[in-house]
Amino acid sequence: MTTNIENEEYIKATRNWLEHFVIKHNLCPFAAKPFKQEKIRYVSYPVTSEEALVAKLIEEILFLKEADSQEIETSVFVVPLMLTDFLDYNQFLAVVDSIIDELDVEGIIQVASFHPDYQFADLASDDVRNYTNRSPYPMFHLIREDSIEKAREMMDVEPIPDRNMELLLELGIENVVKKWD
Repeated sequence: MTTNIENEEYIKATRNWLEHFVIKHNLCPFAAKPFKQEKIRYVSYPVTSEEALVAKLIEEILFLKEADSQEIETSVFVVPLMLTDFLDYNQFLAVVDSIIDELDVEGIIQVASFHPDYQFADLASDDVRNYTNRSPYPMFHLIREDSIEKAREMMDVEPIPDRNMELLLELGIENVVKKWD
């Protein structure tokens, strides 16, 4: 059984990654504000069965849907003990999409995917550009659609993925890996 201290360590590592990698390199230009305002909810569930994972994911999606956006902007749902194989994780995203559909929150909440071994289909596994979606643990970033719309009003979000990949290419794999050690 995983203790609360271990859960705190998963969350601490996730916060550290977010602050010292994602925000530091501006990979998500919209992460700094809710991070500083402490409006990001971090949850770590050391579940070991798909059934338990689905139940906790449903619980978290419904929680975020009902939460006051002035208090909780977004949720980072960390799954430290499951879906460690990227292919399993990637296949599970279809389950996540089904949950969103069944809960009738499509257009209200969307999911961004992050995994320690994230790999874009057209890139080699060791390509530095994969780090745009790599994280310390498998996780699902639950995002309010209205937050995304507000972001689109502030700036053109379409170039962000390409800009991030270019930045990581400039940094180089050695420098990016060092930031993760």
